[in-house]
Amino acid sequence: MKRLAPYLLILPGGLWLAIFLVVPMVFMASVSTQEGDMVNGFVQTFNFSVYGDALALYQTQFLRSAGYGLVATAVSVALAYPMAYWIAFKGGARKSTYLLLVLLPFFVSFVLRTVSWKFLLADDGMILGPLKATGLVPDDFHVLQTTVAVIGGLVYNYLPFMILPIYVALERVDPRVVEAAQDLYAARRQAFTKVVLPLSLPGVFAGVLMTFVPMTADYVNAGILGGPENTMIGNIIQTKYLVNNDYPTAAALSFTLMAAMLVGIFAYAKVLGTENVLEAAAR
Repeated sequence: MKRLAPYLLILPGGLWLAIFLVVPMVFMASVSTQEGDMVNGFVQTFNFSVYGDALALYQTQFLRSAGYGLVATAVSVALAYPMAYWIAFKGGARKSTYLLLVLLPFFVSFVLRTVSWKFLLADDGMILGPLKATGLVPDDFHVLQTTVAVIGGLVYNYLPFMILPIYVALERVDPRVVEAAQDLYAARRQAFTKVVLPLSLPGVFAGVLMTFVPMTADYVNAGILGGPENTMIGNIIQTKYLVNNDYPTAAALSFTLMAAMLVGIFAYAKVLGTENVLEAAAR
């Protein structure tokens, strides 16, 4: 019984993944190679050419989604790291309060939070309306339906997913290690770059994974805050599934997006060095 204990522990999670991840993916793979329509039904024909056709037709949206995801992830790291650092090392007894404030937006629906920004950033909204009335910005200035609005929405909605893992990694850094570096005549910048930053890499690594993947596949921010020129691949997949009922193309696009992100994640892990990350996490 003792030998079976590890397998029994992973059994519930394994069954969950098998039922709600593996089975739908197998079904989606089968749908992607079918042909037909909603009236006459779909038939399995192993039509793999749909992958090439979908990639050729929507490569612009693929590249745009990857670009938005990369920029939004980089901005999130730049914003989240100082915030997590301050909470971990300067937060004192109010760390829990600050973390609650970080998580506070999650008490409101993802879609509602994004829609609220649409009202705030409207041309005659609470922000731009007074600015235009006072002449601080020109009348033709607008934020909605721009790349800035979409990337800003992505950063806003996914920033806590970057802050929390970085905070956890920084919280594990023993202050005595930093003090030891300073006792050995390391400047504050050297203590940070040689001690704190390497030890916090597991948090950065996890944060990038937790934000880049959903950002790249997101369709809510582009749909609400963006315009026709900001359409992401998630919007195309949503339209193919729910509007056009073109299930094979939608499934092929979903698989292509997943494969592209897996390649990107493995390349990212290779560049960053998972061994170094795991070594730092084990310290």
